[in-house]
Amino acid sequence: MESAIECAGLTRRYGAVTALDDLRLDVPRGAIFGLLGPNGAGKTTLVRLLTGLARPTAGGATVAGYDIATGGVALRRRISVLEQQPNYYTWMKGRELLTFTGQLFGLRGAELQRRVDETLATTGLTDAANRRIGGYSGGMRQRLGLAQALINRPDVLFLDEPASALDPAGRYEILQSIAELRDQATVFMSTHILADVERVCDHVAILDRGKLVVSATVADLQERYARPTYEIELEPHQAEGLATLEALLRAAPWAEGVTRQQDTLRVGVRDTHTASYALAPLCAQAGVALARLERGRPSLEEIFLRLVGEPAAQSSSQEIA
Repeated sequence: MESAIECAGLTRRYGAVTALDDLRLDVPRGAIFGLLGPNGAGKTTLVRLLTGLARPTAGGATVAGYDIATGGVALRRRISVLEQQPNYYTWMKGRELLTFTGQLFGLRGAELQRRVDETLATTGLTDAANRRIGGYSGGMRQRLGLAQALINRPDVLFLDEPASALDPAGRYEILQSIAELRDQATVFMSTHILADVERVCDHVAILDRGKLVVSATVADLQERYARPTYEIELEPHQAEGLATLEALLRAAPWAEGVTRQQDTLRVGVRDTHTASYALAPLCAQAGVALARLERGRPSLEEIFLRLVGEPAAQSSSQEIA
């Protein structure tokens, strides 16, 4: 598959600190790509290198076919960046801001107006285009930032924590807009909100301590790394029975990582064959009434914690083709 971003031994050191260490990474063209990692993993450093805001100590990379060290203006015209909390002239109207941004990219006349109308429609802001930005909600401001980043029709769009500062309604709005960009541009999204990545991304890379832990599709990660889990939901008002069942599960040799949330228990299993036969009898032994018993879908959060928390994951890098 053709790559939108290729990193070949990309390294960045700040004195004695290695922020990014020999990174080798391919981002498929047209993908919505999630970059994950704990604080200090090197995510911000990588985005700064790929967008030309910093230079590598060693190695190199290409973005949209341009070398990040020599691409210059030609590279900058093919990419865009949406910061975590974009700032605006709040006295401007949404359409005015996009027109101004388009002019900075050299757009004029009918082409400029077409681009403005196009990005307003793409981000769902057509009806708010003639309102002052100062009256926009948080979600609307973030969508306006996305529209501003799309005005030049970038080949690669970099998003830095695009939804972390938003309320649930705002997060829904911006993630919906990002999902609709699939195949229109390559989206490279750096975030610590794993649920957002799981919702919109098709490829994921995890960094830890400047090293690549894994790069894969979300489906590959779930198939290769997730431990089988079951969810047991009880009918309400069975606190005593729930506690008994939880104790029985924790004592079962085939079970691990039992967690409890309200009336639901989630249990990881080492042996799915044994668990499939043993779970129902344990529920009967605890004397509980079941609302639901099913094999759970592994979450990206569980995979992330497993990979970053394992010594092997911290000292080596792997890639799933």
